[in-house]
Amino acid sequence: MSTAAAKITAVVRRIPPGKVATYGQVASLAGLPKNARQVGTVLKSLPDDSGVPWQRVVNSLGRISERDSSTFEGLQRFLLEGEGVVFSETDRIDLNEYRWQPKRRAKS
Repeated sequence: MSTAAAKITAVVRRIPPGKVATYGQVASLAGLPKNARQVGTVLKSLPDDSGVPWQRVVNSLGRISERDSSTFEGLQRFLLEGEGVVFSETDRIDLNEYRWQPKRRAKS
């Protein structure tokens, strides 16, 4: 796994159940600003048994990003709803309510 991929997965692992982060937010927290697409690429390539909660990453509109297969979109929604995340009638997540706001780590 590349250094960038390791940084991305480390951030995604910190997102708690019932919260989401955007691709851009993950990229920024991983020290890779303006690399939201790279976050998507890393998450797409994860093995099924990685344990990384990929489902907690959504696009900047609070929607599940479209994929080649709608199976994953349905699975992502199912997993998020199982964690208590609510979707609107237009299939959006209210980022004001569900966006993860990590606490800043104290600098040594």
